[in-house]
Amino acid sequence: MAPNANAVSLSRTESFESVCREIHDSLGEEKRLVQVLVGLSQAECRKVRETYMELYGEDLVQKFDPGLQFLLCLMLDPFERDAVFARESLHGNNSVNYKALVEIFTCRKSSHVLLILQAYHAKYRSQLDLDIASIEPPHPYQKMLMALSASHKAHHADVSQHIAKCDARRLFQTGEGRPGAIDEAVVLEIFSKRSIGQLKLTFFSYKHIYGHSYTSFLKNEDSGEFEDAVRVVVKCICSPPRYYAEALYGCLKGTTNDKAALVRVMVSRTEVDMDEIRCNFKKKYGVELKNVICETTPEGNHRDFLVALATKTSTC
Repeated sequence: MAPNANAVSLSRTESFESVCREIHDSLGEEKRLVQVLVGLSQAECRKVRETYMELYGEDLVQKFDPGLQFLLCLMLDPFERDAVFARESLHGNNSVNYKALVEIFTCRKSSHVLLILQAYHAKYRSQLDLDIASIEPPHPYQKMLMALSASHKAHHADVSQHIAKCDARRLFQTGEGRPGAIDEAVVLEIFSKRSIGQLKLTFFSYKHIYGHSYTSFLKNEDSGEFEDAVRVVVKCICSPPRYYAEALYGCLKGTTNDKAALVRVMVSRTEVDMDEIRCNFKKKYGVELKNVICETTPEGNHRDFLVALATKTSTC
């Protein structure tokens, strides 16, 4: 059996106890606390939280000052953290943060999505699918999210080149291959019945067959909200590092309303594909991600936290 990349060796119990004592002694020293925790993997942070409870009978995250609540993200299981992000996306502001929900349904494995749904229900006594379905007023992103949610429940693990080519031709025939708007029903049907891996292969096949990406024609001036939603979802499926690089730049430069994207993306991707995100960021904007963080974020613990995550090497 392959070793679990997120596992923490029990032989390190003594070292975790030492870290907990250091944290306990430096609770009033915010800078040192940030340095200690961001130097650990997220699995190690969760083990530290567990060990701290055993040693002191207190939940470490309850000891954080309000200005350090961003550290909580490091101490939650990934599916619990995503459940919190999903809830905040639905109820955190005056409007729904659809892109944060798209990230969850396109950039997580189906097994992870199932755990997110379970954690969401356990924590909030509500079904995430139903909460999305009940959004008012209705929105094109809502349709896409419901289709993606269904795909995680119904798809087969294997991908098929034949199915990808058939779906690509069907998307063309009901999209740019005919006059007028794209056929929403066909798009939603395909997204609801295919795995993320199968969808990715479909869009690669589309580009191979027709010489350009499926999203390229969605950028024209006649595109509506549904086409915009499809374009974002496809980008997130086909090139997550590029999508996240653009999301981070927009957040740092203040060109997006998704202010929560900075911590959400940094924490969720730092041990997944941060190396690729940094490369895409540098290629597209000609500057290092950490430098933009330093230029746009006030000096302090929050900036130190972001810079540390931005410069970590991905472990997956």
